[in-house]
Amino acid sequence: MRFERITVNPAVATGKPCIRNLRFPVSRLLGLVAAGETRESILGAYPYLEAADIDEALRYAASLSEDETIELRSGSALEPS
Repeated sequence: MRFERITVNPAVATGKPCIRNLRFPVSRLLGLVAAGETRESILGAYPYLEAADIDEALRYAASLSEDETIELRSGSALEPS
C-alpha cells in the first residue's frame, strides 16, 4: 500500500512517520482520534491538517496492524477466555 501523505525523514521528528513532513507525527494524530477527538475539533485545532490526513493516518495504522504480531501475557483483556 502506498501512502502519499505519510512521510519519514530522519531530519524531521527523529524519523518518526509524520503527516506531509509537517513535524506532526502520525502517532499524535492517532492519539487524538483514539482519545475521542472529532475530525472537526482536530482540524480546528491544527488548521494545517486536512481531512485526508486523518483518513490516511487511519489507513496507515490499519496497515501496520496487519503486519504486527503482539504477544499477550496470560490473562490479558485481549486474550480470549
